Amino acid sequence: MRQFYPIILLTISNIFMTFAWYGHLRYKSTVLWVTVLVSWLIAFFEYCFQVPANRIGHEFFSAAQLKIMQEVITLIVFTVFSILYLKEEFKWNYLVGFFFILLAVFFVFKKWD
Repeated sequence: MRQFYPIILLTISNIFMTFAWYGHLRYKSTVLWVTVLVSWLIAFFEYCFQVPANRIGHEFFSAAQLKIMQEVITLIVFTVFSILYLKEEFKWNYLVGFFFILLAVFFVFKKWD
């Protein structure tokens, strides 16, 4: 069960990260320095989940596996965020790109012994 903690923590981390990096796009009239400060404050909470996720996760996964896992989680969180929060359209070519990233997951996690 403990091997699932990194996935949960990475998901929470990526929710904070996505809001820190892209949430301000709905508030383009806010001055940039305020946007940067608020983003940094949100990113602090991202790190509070990201660092433990990697620390715990490294007991079960290699660093490369943790990184590819994070990228997939990031894409899932970002896709939901961009559709629901930013009201952007999901296009077919995004799906093709995500498919190739899933191929990366296959190659990174497959045992080639």
